[in-house]
Amino acid sequence: MRAEGYETSKQYAHADLVIVNTCGFIDAAVEESLGAIGEALAENGKVIVTGCLGVKNDLIRAKHPAVLAITGPHDTPAVMSAVHAHLPKPHDPYTDLIGVKLTPPHYAYLKIAEGCNHRCSFCIIPSMRGDLVSRPIGEVLQEAENLVKAGVKELLVISQDTSAYGVDVKYRTGFWQGRPLKTRMTQLCESLGQLGAWVRLHYVYPYPHVDEVIPMMAEGKILPYLDVPFQHASPRILKLMKRPANAEKVLERIRDWRAACPDITIRSTFIVGFPGETEEDFAQLLSFLKEAQLDRVGCFEYSPVEGAAANALPDPLPHEVKRHRKEQFMKTQEAISANKLKRKVGRTIKVLVDEPGVGRSSADAPEIDGVVRFKGGKAGEFRDVTVDRAGEHDLYGRLQ
Repeated sequence: MRAEGYETSKQYAHADLVIVNTCGFIDAAVEESLGAIGEALAENGKVIVTGCLGVKNDLIRAKHPAVLAITGPHDTPAVMSAVHAHLPKPHDPYTDLIGVKLTPPHYAYLKIAEGCNHRCSFCIIPSMRGDLVSRPIGEVLQEAENLVKAGVKELLVISQDTSAYGVDVKYRTGFWQGRPLKTRMTQLCESLGQLGAWVRLHYVYPYPHVDEVIPMMAEGKILPYLDVPFQHASPRILKLMKRPANAEKVLERIRDWRAACPDITIRSTFIVGFPGETEEDFAQLLSFLKEAQLDRVGCFEYSPVEGAAANALPDPLPHEVKRHRKEQFMKTQEAISANKLKRKVGRTIKVLVDEPGVGRSSADAPEIDGVVRFKGGKAGEFRDVTVDRAGEHDLYGRLQ
């Protein structure tokens, strides 16, 4: 962790204290989060828990009674209060000027809103975090500017629904550097693109105005990377999920985005094994995947979440069926990914070094996508890498 003068460490044993950020939306994520807490306790002993699972205090305490403190999602003051209670706060006249930062020094997540107006049947975010509440655009841009001045090279824009930014305040006008700006995703991206850092967009629902940011990507103002949570392709399953249900229109949009910005990387996540998903529904999903040729894809087996409307749907699928479909899905995507990465062999690409020997291109978000591997480099610097070979998810090359 590097905030208020504290330092990050990727090794639990070398840290004075460990903060574990958790997820509590699906059973698999809950188990993974509980496992991460246990690992941190075993290797370090001083652990603070934060994030979505933090609302289930009793569950965490029953499994790991030794944690120092438990805080809920989006509660920075509580996290820092717990840190201060167990560690002396070092004074740094520079880092004291910026907010909490739980990532390495060279990249940061920039949260622009909290909550969600959608009512997807598999999700409980609205019940935990409420409807969409957009942060004032001036506040967001000031935070971004401070982060870049402090050495951040990449800003990862996040929320539960990034495309909806400003809807709740009717795109109210705010101010930054004395200039009026609408609280709207397109104006936010335009302004972020002036800061000189990489800007990467996550959780972007494909509303019509998303088309307006594609030219900014083509012009190099923001990264040509779009994370769009499609979730499925069968109209019947999408309707059960209470999601937009027009896969043909989605394919048309993808073609248009690529025509406008040939270098765009499109990432998405999908759920397999949703209640009632038939072989025909799953075949439609695989067909969509082959047609869309998405660059980066994540896949989850459907898992019931306490309080989700989908729990009441009939025809739940056996675990074996869900596991088999996930394996088929990922095998299909691995072939697509490998073929796309092969096209980059021989090219020289710009990479942000995460640690010596490992970096990420514009196509790679931290922790969820592939990486570029090479010899040498220093964390936080931009380097050019000539690609020598490609795997299913990663590239391998030489620093220039």
